[in-house]
Amino acid sequence: MKKLELHWKILIGMVFGLLFGFGMTQISWGTGFVVDWIKPLGDIFIKLLKLIAIPLILASLIKGISDLKDISKFRNIGLRTIVIYIVTTIFAITIGLLLVNTLQPGDGISEETITKITETYANDSEVQSKIAEAGRQKSSGPLQFLLDMVPDNAFKALGNNKLMLQVIFFAIFMGISMLLIGEKKARPLKKFFDSINEVVLKMVDLIMLTAPYAVFALLASVVVSSNDPDLLIALLKYAGVVVLGLIIIIIFYTLIVATYTKKNPFWFLKQISPAQLLAFSTSSSAATLPVTMERVEKHLGVDKEVSSFVLPVGATINMDGTSLYQGVAAVFISQALGFDLTFGAQLTIVLTALLASIGSAAVPGAGMVMLVIVLESIGFPPDKLAIGLALIFAVDRPLDMCRTVVNVTGDATVAMVVAKSVGKLGKPHVREWDDHIDEVSNTNE
Repeated sequence: MKKLELHWKILIGMVFGLLFGFGMTQISWGTGFVVDWIKPLGDIFIKLLKLIAIPLILASLIKGISDLKDISKFRNIGLRTIVIYIVTTIFAITIGLLLVNTLQPGDGISEETITKITETYANDSEVQSKIAEAGRQKSSGPLQFLLDMVPDNAFKALGNNKLMLQVIFFAIFMGISMLLIGEKKARPLKKFFDSINEVVLKMVDLIMLTAPYAVFALLASVVVSSNDPDLLIALLKYAGVVVLGLIIIIIFYTLIVATYTKKNPFWFLKQISPAQLLAFSTSSSAATLPVTMERVEKHLGVDKEVSSFVLPVGATINMDGTSLYQGVAAVFISQALGFDLTFGAQLTIVLTALLASIGSAAVPGAGMVMLVIVLESIGFPPDKLAIGLALIFAVDRPLDMCRTVVNVTGDATVAMVVAKSVGKLGKPHVREWDDHIDEVSNTNE
């Protein structure tokens, strides 16, 4: 009997999680049961993924760079990666602005709905924390993002998942230094990181065995903690515009894969689907990164020299889905609250959303902090910021899940494009979690 593929198992887990969550909301003690006994299982899964994210980035990036025979290859990979990420982000923001200006979802929101949403969410502690965080980020200097990339303590950076760019900087610096001391002197360290890389990839395989059960727990907890369904319906048009834009971007990615890499787009989506489904369940590019790297290297055939740089950088600065959402959300809020936007203001949205995406954390809810920065850049009244965020807060979590799928898909697409451009796109080499089980089994019994 043919074994059911991982993406189908995860999909089944998601469906059962949604059904179970809806069922539990109909029982008086159901929500408490899910929060106390089901949600922790999903949280443990996310913790395990975050646990191995930094070791995987460190080992794979150092290995990838130190394996290069020509240091100019790294320059080519780095330059192409950054340029492609910027181009796709601008495309995403533009698509979002075109859709929101054409469909105008903000014009359908009644004063009564705005009042109800404001009363429900405007003073919410999470909304206020997003505004405060955006204020801290905006008050920093123009080169703060460069300053934030350079660690003053490598061990501190390695101990904090939010300092991903600092880990990447340290790994690149170390990899280049290993290249410059010569093959003979660098060999012991290379073997060490090669071994770590193999071990961490095996840890990914083992963690993914629990993925169907974890997404069941994650989706069930999302359902029982969802907001007022009446407000969700009122914001359905806005959410629909965002989702439509995200679908267009996914189609754009598949066209790039088909035309440039000459790979079947449906094959591409099938191979990357476990990472997409996890991105949807966790709302975090950083948590999904180990799985994305495993799928891109083993199942899409991208060489580690490319994936070890492109994917960690992409998880940090490539936010196509989030950038589109910001463009749509900024214009939607302006439409709903009667704040007129000029053509120049919308160009400002493109530029600010692009710059904000570079410094955005790859964690749930970061998009809303970026949105505050975007709104302030177009002169949105400060006293209405909380109302503006309250307008979209009810549907932010489900949309965050959707846009994270696009972010992860974009990372995989760019990895394939860069790999193809430097001759590093080969055949997939799929390995199972128990490939070496015979070596540790007692076969004499």
